[in-house]
Amino acid sequence: MRAAFLAALLAPLPALADTDPTDWDAVLAAAEGQTVYWNAWGGSTTTNDFIAWIGERVAEEHGVTLEHVKLTDTADAVTRVLAEREAGQDADGAIDLIWINGANFAAMKDADLLFGPFAEQLPNWRYVDTAKSVTTDFTVPTQGYESPWAMAQVVFMYDSADLAEPPASMAAILDFARANPGRFTYPQPPDFLGTTFLKQALIDLADDPSLLARPVEEVDYEAVTAPLWAWLEELTPLLWREGRAYPQTGPRQLQLMNDDEIDLAISFSPGEASTAIANFQLPESVRTFVLDKGTIGNASFVAIPYNSGSKEGAMVVANALLSPEAQARAQDPEVLGYGTVLDVAALPEAARAAFDALDLGVATLSPEELGQVQDEPHPSWATRLAEDWEARYGVAR
Repeated sequence: MRAAFLAALLAPLPALADTDPTDWDAVLAAAEGQTVYWNAWGGSTTTNDFIAWIGERVAEEHGVTLEHVKLTDTADAVTRVLAEREAGQDADGAIDLIWINGANFAAMKDADLLFGPFAEQLPNWRYVDTAKSVTTDFTVPTQGYESPWAMAQVVFMYDSADLAEPPASMAAILDFARANPGRFTYPQPPDFLGTTFLKQALIDLADDPSLLARPVEEVDYEAVTAPLWAWLEELTPLLWREGRAYPQTGPRQLQLMNDDEIDLAISFSPGEASTAIANFQLPESVRTFVLDKGTIGNASFVAIPYNSGSKEGAMVVANALLSPEAQARAQDPEVLGYGTVLDVAALPEAARAAFDALDLGVATLSPEELGQVQDEPHPSWATRLAEDWEARYGVAR
């Protein structure tokens, strides 16, 4: 009997059931005292500062401690969660929240590595503009397994002191490079922004861009991408350092522009140039432009791994990111300059006034000037394009 008693005492305790996201009072009660490890890109001081501010808010209002685990590649977080599952660590994992998009979300969703659905149960979801691209991620339905927190659209920056009229197509960018060798570059794939540049170029150059909505294995990849590789073959020797080196990140690319080494740069934030000008990271003469056919747009999301031990705290953070206060702060070009995921016109008057009072900055295009938003390709395209680019251009040639 004693042995049986000891065995029962030492047996692992059953995992506690997750709090129902629809019972927000219970979520708040369980979240108090939790620590949330948010794995998010750490390559931008302004973004890091915003995440720290969110941490202050959730600590003050809900007793949740937010720790920013700075990533260089979101895939590292995906790999960690997968490794934990393979090791049988189905509770209290190392990651509680991930800033995630595209292929990484698709991979985690397909592998059942996500908690949810939870997004549409968040109290602040009522403010979200569902007419925006917030319920699909690179064509993959989110189904409540990730929550949006920022809107993004590709823009290009140029220094108006050096360039009177920016190029309005990928063909025109090649013409610019021919006339100005060494004055353009882009972040090195598989960096997210570098891979985005490849996708944007392919959308602009492809004979039938609609094929990009399908998984890459369902189309004639070689035929669809032939115009891209032909274009890059001519462009690459005309790039900064003759295409033998690339900036590793978006911020490094901006540093090259600030140092007057390049005249054009790509961004996934329409307000980034204004933010960088306000922070003395770019000359006041920098402006933004989009391509005549439009540019890629999407939302940034956060998702909760299935084995997080602080799911309630993670939901509190996701909800805080959707608050009108946080969204207005993120849209301020002196903070981040991100687009909001909220329907501003439907907000309460005081919250709407905060958005109306924002000066979006001298280099930020209006929604009308941003023009047509191009859909993201299926996530399989990002992986294949980055792999092919590395095989062609990622090593000494």
